[in-house]
Amino acid sequence: MARRRLVDAVRRRRLDDAVSEALQWLTEPWADEMEPLAIPDRRLGLLFACAHPGIDQGVRAPLMLQVVLGFDAATIASAFVVAPTTMGQRLSRAKAKIRQAGIGFEVPERDALGDRLEAVLDAIYAAYAEGWSDPQGIDARRRNLAEEAIWLGRLLASLLPDQSKALGLLSLMLHTHARREARRSPSGNYVPLAERNPARWDLPMIEEAEALLSRANLGGGAGRYQLEAAVQSAHAVRARTGRTDWPAIERLYDALRILTGSPVAALNRAVALAESRGPEADLVALDALAGDERLQTYQPYWAARADLLARSGALDAAKDAYERAIDLESDLAVRDFLQARAAIVSRARSLTQ
Repeated sequence: MARRRLVDAVRRRRLDDAVSEALQWLTEPWADEMEPLAIPDRRLGLLFACAHPGIDQGVRAPLMLQVVLGFDAATIASAFVVAPTTMGQRLSRAKAKIRQAGIGFEVPERDALGDRLEAVLDAIYAAYAEGWSDPQGIDARRRNLAEEAIWLGRLLASLLPDQSKALGLLSLMLHTHARREARRSPSGNYVPLAERNPARWDLPMIEEAEALLSRANLGGGAGRYQLEAAVQSAHAVRARTGRTDWPAIERLYDALRILTGSPVAALNRAVALAESRGPEADLVALDALAGDERLQTYQPYWAARADLLARSGALDAAKDAYERAIDLESDLAVRDFLQARAAIVSRARSLTQ
């Protein structure tokens, strides 16, 4: 009965007007070929359609974000840590291939959804992350996007209740979303994760996320989203013990780094190293990432580097890294936070000269 009510509610939901124009590119050429959706939400059905095996795997999730969810190439590039021009070229080539090859966008039967699941999960999570990056709901394009991604994640988990990857993604989003109110102080200032007040966390949501992660782990294996949800679970321990389990976080990010080859996972492992073994260990790990071009325009890399350089006493280098991080940050509250930290470093430098 509960599942039927969920499906009925989904059927009543309508696509956002801002997305409808982008959807026309996807649906019009193949309107006669598309069968009635077996999935009770048109967006979710079209996400699976975009995961057609004839489309290169690496561009499936970006294509979903553009033609189903209405993202521009620059935003998609930021989500996948690549240059905007590179992402634009990939999307253009993908569309040209689709046109030339006459690839049809049929929604697969439910028993075939698993083969296309990975790219759909990536698109939903990228949408969540984009919504999360606008904590005050100022940007109309991002407003409610995180909640919509969670909605799609819930629906996906209900359609595929035995898929550990889908359960892991929903757990990850809920774990993260449970801390949303603590990201800003009452006066609107940015609060870094280590300083966020657990009293402002949504504990029932954390409990739901933990239950989902437990269900995901019963399926065996450890996919990307299960590991990332486990990282957030290790952060959530602070609500009970007052301490973050940094050694566990380090191990989990190490597993993620090996599994995905992601420079962001490697960066987060380095940050965890600093908390569990000291800033010198972290700087060695960060230095190993210095040549990765994907991180050169990634603000968290420079902010983390600046913080660790300052803690180790390398104030000149810390100042330069803070300036790079500030230039790359668009969120005014985060910029103010970084500028305040940079000012502390500048004052410390003046005292040593």
